[in-house]
Amino acid sequence: MCNIENIIDSMLKKILLILCVLLLVACEDTSSETSVLETSEIHFAIAQAPLNLDPRYATDAASERVNRLIYQPLVDFDTASKPAPILASWQVVNNNNYRFTLIKNRALFHNQTPLTAADVKATYDSLLQLKDSPHTAEFANIESIQVEDENTILFSLKKVDTNFPAKLIIGILPKDLIQQGHDFSHHPVGNGPLKFVSWQNKLILQRIKDRQIISLQEAKDPTVRVLKLLRGEADLIQGDLPPELVKYLESKPEISVKTSVGANFSYLGLNMQDPLLKNLKVRQALAHAIDRQAIIDKVMVKNSRIAGAILPPEHWAGNVDLKPYDYNPMLAKKLLLEAGVKLPLKLVYKTSTDAQRVRFATILQAQMAVAGIALGIRSLDWGTFFEDVKQGNFQLFGLTWVGIKTPEIYAKAFGSQSLPPNGFNRGRYADAELDKLLANEDWQAATARIHAQLPYIPLWYEGQFAAFNKDINNYSPKPDGDWDDLAIITSSATISNHAH
Repeated sequence: MCNIENIIDSMLKKILLILCVLLLVACEDTSSETSVLETSEIHFAIAQAPLNLDPRYATDAASERVNRLIYQPLVDFDTASKPAPILASWQVVNNNNYRFTLIKNRALFHNQTPLTAADVKATYDSLLQLKDSPHTAEFANIESIQVEDENTILFSLKKVDTNFPAKLIIGILPKDLIQQGHDFSHHPVGNGPLKFVSWQNKLILQRIKDRQIISLQEAKDPTVRVLKLLRGEADLIQGDLPPELVKYLESKPEISVKTSVGANFSYLGLNMQDPLLKNLKVRQALAHAIDRQAIIDKVMVKNSRIAGAILPPEHWAGNVDLKPYDYNPMLAKKLLLEAGVKLPLKLVYKTSTDAQRVRFATILQAQMAVAGIALGIRSLDWGTFFEDVKQGNFQLFGLTWVGIKTPEIYAKAFGSQSLPPNGFNRGRYADAELDKLLANEDWQAATARIHAQLPYIPLWYEGQFAAFNKDINNYSPKPDGDWDDLAIITSSATISNHAH
């Protein structure tokens, strides 16, 4: 039987062979090379292009990361994941009313109109009215929004919510464009540090403070992204590389590699409407059929670690008492037999076509086979895959929660009232006991209940890294993988070019 080491060795040989061949091709004729970049533009090669640049609709990681740069919200989070003012400070008037005051020196919208309290009201009013936004349910508790003056907004709530300020993280849109039905998803207008220029084969953004052009272009294949960086066709890549390629880049003197501990939660999603997966013993068997540490050690970048819940243990609402499910394929097989399952248990796992995600799937397939589970793999292009997940068209899938800062995520992901499109409970899980814990905001008990019931199989928090050429300065990977440093990144090549 094929084991994890054989799979890894085979994949490693393929990756290195492809890399060597492509490097030889790339080096055949450098005298006529025409793809070297203009130094006036910083090029970022990304694994997945954003899908939607309207912050009221965006849920995929790439869209969220770009939107953080194009738009600004009323509130964001500090290093301790506590809510902090961005566009506005706030005052608790009473249990059901919050007054927000816009900062005085806020930036104009990118169309040069001022951002006022009316734009804030229009943004959140539109969210309350949208029928197809995955974020709308988050704001169902808003009773009314009142503009007191051009700098002041009063939010009145139907019921007490002490965490309300932490919810106001949606980028603010211009009122007049909302009323015109403007297509923000493809032509965003915000007031963040980067403004939208164009989006055809690549997404072109321009930094407001110095007019620096930054382009983002999709290159799904990890080897291609590495080659683009080595050939000077990209200045920066981040994440979504197998560790062999990260180590390869670390050996290149012309490339800098920075790493950090990750906080994004990767998991195995389950369809709780599936007659097999409804059985807790089957879910427990799946949890015991995965050797997380072996995967982390063999095929993940450094600083990756086993996960227990969506929020990491160092978060203020984290749960340090959650114990990982140990790898025990014999116990997994025993649990399946106790559940009345005829072996092998046949399941289908959906993932994207990203090479590293397919690699994870292949390893899971080999590990689960030992436990009596025959895992079929369906790798789909990102758009099709993500749509299937949102529609509940799956048995198993693999995804990662990115940039999550508040414990309300547990209600969104597991609350029985949070089925799509009213939330992110894509597995259609319903548990009255958990609902009660979530309503009481007892995060320790809630995460313990989730860990025991396994509506998701927790996997890991993936370490973060960025690799860039030596001309790049002021860029570091963030624990959640955000691209916030694109607001400050510089290139000495650009500076030199402008100086001449």
